[in-house]
Amino acid sequence: MTSLKRIAPLGAFLALCLMAAPGLAETTADQPAAAKTEKAAKPGKKDAAPKEVNIEADQMEIFDEKKQAVFKGNVDARRTDVHLTCDELVVTYAETIDPTTNEKKNDVTFLDATGNVVIVTDKQTVTGKWAKMDVKANDLTVGENVKIVQGKNVLTGSKLFVDLDTNKSELTGGRVRGSFVPDQK
Repeated sequence: MTSLKRIAPLGAFLALCLMAAPGLAETTADQPAAAKTEKAAKPGKKDAAPKEVNIEADQMEIFDEKKQAVFKGNVDARRTDVHLTCDELVVTYAETIDPTTNEKKNDVTFLDATGNVVIVTDKQTVTGKWAKMDVKANDLTVGENVKIVQGKNVLTGSKLFVDLDTNKSELTGGRVRGSFVPDQK
């Protein structure tokens, strides 16, 4: 663990990458499993400007040797368009060199949320026991008792995979259930 002096830079690199995608994809239970193989052929990633991220937790530790920051207890991470709550959030990062300035910087590589995970966007709420995000690949996986609520529509399954670049998602694991309620206009 390191001193509190290392906490200030942590906020800067978290703001660059934490929940880097614009939001969860429109989710359906019946999409092909080819999302991963289509990554090579898809157009370039969306280069949205970094958005400020604010994180609160009961406790935080930084492990320089492991290149990890661990937030524990009532974790609440907010960005303008995404709100994540969980029991624990592990942020893994890598030290890189900024090609424009030749200065060292930290880039988030993986996010691992566990315990009572709730992800809220302007379109949907996703819950599960855990969530993992590969920031470089821009993939999100949510597992165990996954529930997706979008308006009155509800989908449930064991595992949700979302490619945040292509907005393709797949809900798998045993029986997948959906309840679709049409808008009454």
